Amino acid sequence: MEQASKRALLLIAATVAPLAVSLQLMPASSADPATHAGYIGFDRNDYPGDSNLKILRRTFSYSGYWLNDPPGAKTNSWSGKRTILQSAGFGFLVLFNGRTYAQIKAARDAVKLGRSDAAAAISAARAEGFPFQTIIFLDQEQGGRLLPEQRSYLHTWVDGVNSAHFLAGVYCSGIASKEGSGVSIVTAEDIRRNAGGRKIKYWIVNDSCPPSPGCTVSRKGLLPESSGLAFADVWQFSQSPKRTDFASGCSATYNKDGNCYPPDVDPSQRLHVDLDVATSSDPSRGRTHD
Repeated sequence: MEQASKRALLLIAATVAPLAVSLQLMPASSADPATHAGYIGFDRNDYPGDSNLKILRRTFSYSGYWLNDPPGAKTNSWSGKRTILQSAGFGFLVLFNGRTYAQIKAARDAVKLGRSDAAAAISAARAEGFPFQTIIFLDQEQGGRLLPEQRSYLHTWVDGVNSAHFLAGVYCSGIASKEGSGVSIVTAEDIRRNAGGRKIKYWIVNDSCPPSPGCTVSRKGLLPESSGLAFADVWQFSQSPKRTDFASGCSATYNKDGNCYPPDVDPSQRLHVDLDVATSSDPSRGRTHD
């Protein structure tokens, strides 16, 4: 994804600087054979184009799917594409772009904003044809310990989604972020520890090498729990462009421009992707049945 609009986590002390060499992804069968312990999928801010779906399906079991404008974008190119993606054989990771701390603070009412955004997520999911019980992941960009306003917003959003016959999840960091006095906080653990009994699914990001294998889908035995968090439902283990602060140990698996490209797609298309692993070929349970 482009540097200005990609869903990079704003971790404390994190910087993004693309630098790497080449990638050769090993394609998966369209029948999703059990060559891996987990199923590999991709996500990106921009829809990859109808003409690329057949090629992408050779490697990936599911795709990310934005319900609203991705971070940094003014439009959502995924709108109206659910049916064609399902027809091409893809499952889904459904995403709703949440608010930054600055936006929540400026709104002056985190609960009201969380309620409004939950309603928007539900409305968009229904308009796109996603069935009840689809898991919608709130995109929580900022890492570290959640501040009170962030926590109020998140909890209200989760309650709103769960009460509307959908299931709430959160996309967040699984990397330790340093606080003062030598204390480290993992955002996913902080959210889970303070969830107050709420049912939340976790799509965590950890592109540190290790545990991440880097920009490759050829490693057998890869599971969400391989991220280091046993409760992870989905693990994003590679980002485009590569974050050198975390992924320098597997730089040889990336393209020379720092991005992760699928096989059989002309690199000039700039069709870079982030890589995910889940225990289902439809992690958000977003497919419908005739």
